[in-house]
Order: sequence, then structure tokens, then C-alpha cells
Amino acid sequence: MLIIGDVMLDRYVYGDINRMSVEAPVPILAIDREVRMPGGAGNVLRNLTALGAAAAFITVVGDDEAGSALTALVGGQANVEPWLLVQGGRTTTEKTRFIAKGQQMLRADREQTNPIHPRLAERMVRIAVDAMAATSVTVLSDYGKGVLAGDVPTQLLAAARASGRILIIDPRGVDFSRYAGADIVMPNRPELAAATGMPVDTEAAIVAAAIVLRERFEFGAVVVTRGNDGMTLVDVDGVRHFPAEAGEVYDTSGCGDTALATLAAAVAAKLPLAVAVRLANIAAGVVVGKVGSAVARDTELLAAVSPERSASRKIVSLEEAAELAERWRHRGWRVGFTNGCFDLLHPGHLHHLESGRAGCDRLIVGLNSDRSARVLKGPTRPAQPQEARAAVLASLASVDLVCVFDEDTPERLIRAVRPDVLIAGGADGIEELFGLDLVREWGGQVTVADMLPGHSTQGMLERIRG
Repeated sequence: MLIIGDVMLDRYVYGDINRMSVEAPVPILAIDREVRMPGGAGNVLRNLTALGAAAAFITVVGDDEAGSALTALVGGQANVEPWLLVQGGRTTTEKTRFIAKGQQMLRADREQTNPIHPRLAERMVRIAVDAMAATSVTVLSDYGKGVLAGDVPTQLLAAARASGRILIIDPRGVDFSRYAGADIVMPNRPELAAATGMPVDTEAAIVAAAIVLRERFEFGAVVVTRGNDGMTLVDVDGVRHFPAEAGEVYDTSGCGDTALATLAAAVAAKLPLAVAVRLANIAAGVVVGKVGSAVARDTELLAAVSPERSASRKIVSLEEAAELAERWRHRGWRVGFTNGCFDLLHPGHLHHLESGRAGCDRLIVGLNSDRSARVLKGPTRPAQPQEARAAVLASLASVDLVCVFDEDTPERLIRAVRPDVLIAGGADGIEELFGLDLVREWGGQVTVADMLPGHSTQGMLERIRG
């Protein structure tokens, strides 16, 4: 894949509000933590790599702190060839969101939207022409911040035509003549109205406007993103509607980037366009249930299109566990965490998990990997491989997520999910419990689950061997 467009730095500042300022009638945000990630075209890139695609990424940043942060963030992604060109004196677009108790309180923007320097634009186009030779699909993510200003899209379109590459565009503004002849354009409903001057208040009106747009600018296909109403595809085969497939709409930030990335990846994989749009629609439904500018991973997309509801879906990566924990907290649910080897599940384990789940709304279980279990329990353990142990845990109603960790301790996992409740077994002293200081650091609670006497894994293994 080749992605060209406006990148921005998305900052999320989290904290608590417990009092008002004496200086003005405004709340005081006691900052707890901050998360930075690439936004705009950078979020399209994040979604593509989350789906397993390899990508070249071309954009322009300023010689400022936000530009340096983006260079590090993009350069740190796997399977990415970054081309972040620097324009001296330019302000890198930066959006800072202040969030308390899951609610966005304020957004502060810093940006410069005038066109990039002409010589820099020429260099960017030259790099893009070379990159097209090694990629199958080119994506233009136009946020109107100056990277794709003027005739740059026209030049890139000509280059794509010359190299026989597919060009997909997320447009901006009212002048779609700059994108004339593109294979696919993905306007949202307001952009469609602005480009055609036609109403888009009904499904029939959207179709009429999309047909006019396609014919006027000779687009191969027009895919209209319609928010809660799903998507509409207009191409040579006619009109097809795709109803929204979201469960609960939680945060729409970045869902257009997810849809664009998924559509492009599916087209690059040579899927029929209708299938690509359907997958893009499903992926958008995945991310609107997450917090902030999130991504739809390949595992989540596969789970969403699978007809069965398998317990194995509870087995997730550290990144997925962190996202789900954040989403649950935003809904006001208390997230609990416990960990262990859980080798040969017995009634003592079941009682521990059920007791722990009773003290929280969602329970995440950190499971020692085979390597980690050997370090903890000795060379003869575990008796069952981690895949089997995770599958058994995931089948339990008291367990909401299972996350395997390979480190000697669950510290990295605990830091990622930030549990509200840390659950210890009854045989463990609270002060010796690993993660105690971490959880207390962010105001969490530590509880001790009831023990069921006479049950232990070691005792079970000795009885089996006997």
C-alpha cells in the first residue's frame, strides 16, 4: 500500500475533575496520563498495519516537537516505509483532547493549513512516483491541511494511471475536479452535498447525488459513508446499500479512516468491490465501540464476520485487552484483574474466579505463558500448553478476557489494562501481591478472593501421578 496525505498528532490527556477553579468558573483537570498517536492519514496507516498490510507513507511535518513525535511514532511501526518530509517553520497539526470520566471536556487544535512549499510538493510527488512501482494501491487521505493542496492530487492521479495503480481517495472540500478520474472516492454525506450542491437528506437523494458525482468526474466508484446509516456504493454495476453493523456506538473518532484503510486493503487483496465495502462497513462498526481514534485489527474483523460466537474470542492480545478495559471503564464498569498459570483447572480455581468476578463488572485473567509458567513452577510445569489453558479459561462465564503474558511477572499487562480491582487468592498475603503498588498508584482497590480448602494444582498432579 501507498498512503499520501495530511498527518496530525492526536493527543489524549486523561484525568479526573473533582473541583472548580477559583480563578474562573471552569473545572480543574488533574492530569493522570497522556497518550499520543498518529492521526489523519497517520490513522489510516495505523489501521492498515493493524490489518497486516505493509505500507509506504508519505507526508509533510513541521520542524517542531509535534513533527518529531510523529516521526518517532510512524517510524516505530512495523512494516512501514516512512517518508516524513520536513518543512522548516511549518506548524505540524496537533489535536489535544482533554478527557475526564470517559467524557471529552475540551479539544485544543494547533495547525497550519496553507499549501506546503512548492519545491517540497514536487519532491513528494517524485517520491510517490517511485513508491507506486513497489505498491499495488495508492490512498490519498486529504484532510485539507495543505499536503494535497492545488494540483498535487492531479499529478498523483496521472502517475497512478501511468503505472497502472489503483487510486482511492478520501476527499475534502468542494472542488472534486482535482480528483477527476480516480478509481474510488469515499465522501461522507456533508462532503457529497458540498461537492454536488444537491440534497442528501434521504437515501434516494444520496443515490442521486452520488450518481451525479460519479458521472461528472468520471470516478470508477463512489462510496458514501453515512454514519449511523452505513454506506452506499455506486459503480458501474448499480447501487448497493450496506446498513450500519455497529453494536453500540461509543466513539466515532477515526471510523472514516478505518473504513478507508479496510476498503483499500480489501481492494489490494483483489476482493470484489462490494465485498470490500461490506468489510469496510463492518470494520467501522468495530471501532465506533472503542475509545478515541482506535483501529480494527485483523483478528477483530475475522471475529466480526464469523457466524459463530466462539469463546475463543475472549483470548486477546495485550493491546486488545487495554482497549477493551478502557471501553468498559468509560461505560462505568469496574475492571478486575487476576493472574496465574491455571494449570489443570480445578474447583479451587473456579471458586477463585467466581469470587473475584463477583467484586467487579468485568474480569480479565492474565495467563502465564508456557515459558513463564516454567520459570514460576519448575521444569515439569505446565501440564497443559498455554493454548489449552487459555481455551478452558475463556469457556468460563466468570471470565471476560484472557491475555497470555510471556514475562516473568504480569507488570506490563497490569500497566496496560489499569484494573480498578486487583484480585488475590486467599493463600496470598496482600502485601506480597504483585501489582499492589501499581494499582494503588491510580486509586485502584485490592481484594482477596475466597479460597476453597483442599484444592490445589500440585495436589491434583500428585494424585494423578499416584
